[in-house]
Amino acid sequence: MNDTHPPQAPGAGRPLDGITVITLEHAIAAPYCTRQLADLGARVIKIERPGVGDFARAYDQRTRGLASHFVWTNRSKESLTLDLKQPQAQALLAELLPEADVLVQNLAPGAAARMGLSFGALQARHPRLIVCDISGYGNDGPMRERKAYDLLIQSEAGFLSITGTPETPAKAGISIADIAAGMVAYSGVLTALLQRGRTGRGSHVQVSMLEALAEWMGFPMYYAYDGQEPPGRHGAAHATIVPYGPFPTGDGRIVMLGLQNEREWVLFCERVLQQPQLATDPRFASNAARVAQREPLRALIVDTFAGLRADEVLARLDAATIANASVNTVADLWQHPQLHARGRFRQIGSPAGALQALLPPAQHGDFEARMDDVPALGAHTEAILRSLGRSDSQIADLRSQGVI
Repeated sequence: MNDTHPPQAPGAGRPLDGITVITLEHAIAAPYCTRQLADLGARVIKIERPGVGDFARAYDQRTRGLASHFVWTNRSKESLTLDLKQPQAQALLAELLPEADVLVQNLAPGAAARMGLSFGALQARHPRLIVCDISGYGNDGPMRERKAYDLLIQSEAGFLSITGTPETPAKAGISIADIAAGMVAYSGVLTALLQRGRTGRGSHVQVSMLEALAEWMGFPMYYAYDGQEPPGRHGAAHATIVPYGPFPTGDGRIVMLGLQNEREWVLFCERVLQQPQLATDPRFASNAARVAQREPLRALIVDTFAGLRADEVLARLDAATIANASVNTVADLWQHPQLHARGRFRQIGSPAGALQALLPPAQHGDFEARMDDVPALGAHTEAILRSLGRSDSQIADLRSQGVI
């Protein structure tokens, strides 16, 4: 993976160049938000606990000794170690805030407020500061103090009720509640920056993981409106469109296919199954009917595909202009020909050396996303403290006291 791309044009700026973000973050939701801000050029100063850092640094050692989650969500940031339980550390943070545009935090419920970092406490001193609070359940309400982890939010938001098999619910294989919250926080901060450009004032952005994932649950919520039957759990098959999902072929492979309308259903019957009479069979003549007859229809398709190799099925699907896809592994994704043909990988630095990283999916014509190193714990502490006027001896004293 040695994809290259022309460097950013000389003098071309990124949208968030000159914006400074201070973040008190851990795990995924806030780091994913702030990494995307860094992608757009923001200076992101990540405050970490001395000696330990963001606990996501210790999730695993799968990326050449580094944690996979951490590498993904923390490139292009500066790591500053501060023990914010100590007054001296809080004083150092206070020195940084006047130059900051955004403060992001996803600490334990109430922790930021206890350190005087609530929007209400900061607004008078820093009227242009945008404060983004990311929590599990929101800053008020009966569940505001509850701990919230991704799987717990998947459960609370009803996601598990529609994911898995009829016998067993299943979690998503990625941290979708964290990702949803991170995306909402990212767009919320961008919105607040736009608003500040008009009003000159900072604002308070509040993001709840529960509410972010509840938004993503909009389709099943409306599908089950007024007490109707919710979508069932059908594994990798679509819950409410049939046929749409994985089907085995005669050579032991699996083909993924999906239909979207009745025109495609007719083509599927005629050109793929080569059983045109099925198109008008009353059992299958509408999507609602096919959903009701899911298993009989699946048996017919599986029986037809059993006499064909996967490449033959795919050729028929392509000829009929029926959407289909490969059932790839994660290893396949690293080597995906489309990603490489479009030059979507870049090399970044890290404490473990050079690593490959995907460019952000929003591709801009006027600039290229920032793709800088994943920082070692405290890698920028001394430089930041020197910028605040601290001498080498003062920095050494702070280190000996455990402040940094």
